[in-house]
Amino acid sequence: MTPPPAPNLQPAIVLLCNPASREGVEAAFRRYAADYAVSIDHDPFAFIERVRAHVEGGSSIAVLGSEPMIAGADGVAASGIDAIGHAHSFTPTARRLALLPPGKFLHYMDQAREAVADDRLDLFAMTPSAPRDEEFHIAIGEVLSEWGWTTNALEIDGVQIVGEPQSTDVVRLVDFLTRMGMPHRRYEPTSDVGAEILASSGGAAVLPVVRLPPRAEHTEHGWRMVPGPVLANPSIADLSRSTFGAAGEFDDEFVADMLVVGGGPAGLAAAVYGASEGLTTVVVEAEAIGGQAGTSSMIRNYLGFPRGVSGMRLAQRARSQAASFGAQFFPGHLVVSLEPGAGGAPHTLHLDDGSVLRGRTVVVATGAAYRRLGVASVERFVGRGVHYGAATSVAPDVAGKEVYVIGGGNSAGQAAAHLSRFATAVTIVVRRESLAATMSEYLLREISGNPRITVRTCTEVVNGSGEARLETLTLRDIRTGAVERVDASALMLLLGADPCSSWLPSTVAHDEHGFVQTGRDVPTSMWDGDLPPKAYATSVPGVFAVGDVRADSMKRVAAAVGEGSAVVPLVHACLASAGA
Repeated sequence: MTPPPAPNLQPAIVLLCNPASREGVEAAFRRYAADYAVSIDHDPFAFIERVRAHVEGGSSIAVLGSEPMIAGADGVAASGIDAIGHAHSFTPTARRLALLPPGKFLHYMDQAREAVADDRLDLFAMTPSAPRDEEFHIAIGEVLSEWGWTTNALEIDGVQIVGEPQSTDVVRLVDFLTRMGMPHRRYEPTSDVGAEILASSGGAAVLPVVRLPPRAEHTEHGWRMVPGPVLANPSIADLSRSTFGAAGEFDDEFVADMLVVGGGPAGLAAAVYGASEGLTTVVVEAEAIGGQAGTSSMIRNYLGFPRGVSGMRLAQRARSQAASFGAQFFPGHLVVSLEPGAGGAPHTLHLDDGSVLRGRTVVVATGAAYRRLGVASVERFVGRGVHYGAATSVAPDVAGKEVYVIGGGNSAGQAAAHLSRFATAVTIVVRRESLAATMSEYLLREISGNPRITVRTCTEVVNGSGEARLETLTLRDIRTGAVERVDASALMLLLGADPCSSWLPSTVAHDEHGFVQTGRDVPTSMWDGDLPPKAYATSVPGVFAVGDVRADSMKRVAAAVGEGSAVVPLVHACLASAGA
């Protein structure tokens, strides 16, 4: 009989290995035993039953790990990867790890790679053969961190949010903080912590109430820690300004070398390369740093990340990198207009709070926004079960429910794969006859091998209903006209994108769809002289455009990063020609 999980309900790491490997596996996971209930079995059936006992006992499982093949007592080998698959059905949020024995790494590597490609594993690693194998522990640390973020299992009490868990305002704040990589916890108003925070706010504050982390304050007796400020139902802009500072804090004399509008991959790359080369760099982002890419639950085809990387983590690493060179970031700041400088004067950005920023050059990296569905009965549930974008922060809230994703691109595929860890069933809805023309092959393989994901082609959503939240959708087959009403607890909309360029003046050339034209794409009537603008330069001298907002861009993370880095030499040349 498999022993029940420990009563302290620590998250578990459940492992399966051959008896000959036990000593090495125990040594490899010894450092995690203080925070996780680590167990090792040698029999696949005992391994599966142990997982079942953990789940039934109420504890969560962070990692399921096994050697690829397990020798049976009867001499018949069993597949450890298959055992992980059976156990994973009880705990879909657990990360699946193949432990490859050092002497058989090459023997099993192709099998493990194939399993990752088919979404039967999340990663594989060679079991350490020395006391300290930090490469192994980097891999395990990354997967535990990613599990903690995506399942809301982190215990770090940073920003404290008091409100009803399903409140649209709470969801909005949690999504912003998650995308910004800021530790936070939610508290019910009736909890001890929630009641204490509400009392400190005067007791009459409108929910949700947010308390920021404690901060150091200097007094005549030295430094002391004081409670952070309390905000009543703050907007994203209010929360951002209280946490990260306000763009209006610059004095009237400040002029940046480079103002970057947009904090997605293109803007982040421009910030890293610009700041590292000595340019005073300021990045303004309307929402959370990372842009549309920052909502991706897992990007597996970005160079240099063989285990994949979440959009949030990629964005926060880039932000930290740029900040280490001196770049300043202001998320939650919406730019409403650009006033080009005349006669060599600085360009001016006007923000929605009335503040202004001035810069010798401007890099437009505002990307694109998901198109609206345009079905009024569905739109009224935005924030209440309907979300534009992947909304990875709400994934734990759909546990055990049925979810729909509209869209046929990579973002939709990534969202579906992530949601399938929580939801009972995920359905991808597309008007096309196939996903093959719009989605990467690796995601097609993941989706086809995932029993929780269904694809409905030649289908559109024509209606939605519910009381306080979305409850049902009406689907129509565009070939036959047949309609079907289905239960749906959540709907993620990733419908292609329109450029975020309406804030730009008419002197910046656009194509018929609103994408910013650069280089030779700028109409000859808008050239400054006889030659076309340089690549990534717009029709306004000193204003550049990179990433998804630019006409004919590739609409891929790597391409956006390339454009963001490639624009910096043009900025240098522009500054040099102006004598800056």
